Amino acid sequence: MSGTPFSEDQLRAALDQVAYPGFRRSILSFGIVKEVSIESSHVKVQLQLSTTETHIPTILKKEIQTALQSIPGVDKVTVLIDIQAPVASSSTAPIPIPGVAHVIAVASGKGGVGKSTMAVNLAIALSQLGAAVGVCDCDLYGPSVAFLCGTQERPRANEQDQIIPVSVHGISIMSMGLLLEGDAPAVLRGPMVSRYTQQFLRQVAWGKLDYLLLDLPPGTGDIQLTIVQTIPLSGAILVTTPQEVALLDVRKAASMFQKTNVPLLGIVENMSYFISPSDGVKHAVFGTGGGAREAADLGIPFLGEVPLEMALRASGDAGVPFLIDQRRSEAGEVLKKVAHSIKIKF
Repeated sequence: MSGTPFSEDQLRAALDQVAYPGFRRSILSFGIVKEVSIESSHVKVQLQLSTTETHIPTILKKEIQTALQSIPGVDKVTVLIDIQAPVASSSTAPIPIPGVAHVIAVASGKGGVGKSTMAVNLAIALSQLGAAVGVCDCDLYGPSVAFLCGTQERPRANEQDQIIPVSVHGISIMSMGLLLEGDAPAVLRGPMVSRYTQQFLRQVAWGKLDYLLLDLPPGTGDIQLTIVQTIPLSGAILVTTPQEVALLDVRKAASMFQKTNVPLLGIVENMSYFISPSDGVKHAVFGTGGGAREAADLGIPFLGEVPLEMALRASGDAGVPFLIDQRRSEAGEVLKKVAHSIKIKF
């Protein structure tokens, strides 16, 4: 290794620019690069993959060779790939969902902050920007995405026994609310929760999507851990209200994502204020500035304040996402701005 005009650090820096196919995260961040060795001007890279997609090793081999051969002094690059059968457990590397470019979690930590409303309307806003978007309702106990979208359509299966997501308002959705009868509860124990979560993500025929938004349940329990351990997330958006009791739980959610190396895309503050229709006076019902302060403390972007608007509440009750209505509103403009920031980032 001595005497070469390049170092292992240079090689790893180049590998850090190689993205896993369908994602912007590097192959180093996925943990699939097991060894980098140097023999004179010959570089060997050992990968370990858990995938059934035959095109991924071919793409990775070509892109790694291109990246490393651009370094002066590197004459030959050998890429060795060890392919293992995918196993859904915490010890395996996260496995991408076929056809889905970016998986983004929408989380809150605390219930009742309007997270599902934000997730559905962000999906609509991204769709209006020309993206192919899906929403997976991962709140198995309290599913609300189907209700917010105004559909009770039963999902069907294709010839491969995959679930076909329901298409509504230009987006694809999957929710336990589409499978339950009326007000029937989902009575599930821990192992069943993880199994259903995996089925919603991997046995649904999502097709080609630019973004799949995951509407996570409150807390940091089995569902969240199953997702962060098995799905490579492009990032997470945190939803909160201004008061401290909501921010306490947001901190817990943020800590979970940070510990599992999921990028935090920013905080959206919902129910930031109410504008009186009679005199136009702004009322901070739940306090002010909590979301912005928390974003500053975490060192992540503050994506905006969504005001309390009667039309936003009414649209959810009516099953018609707020942004389907093209009338301008402060809440609508903030949601569109957040969607634009996501599209620019990815």
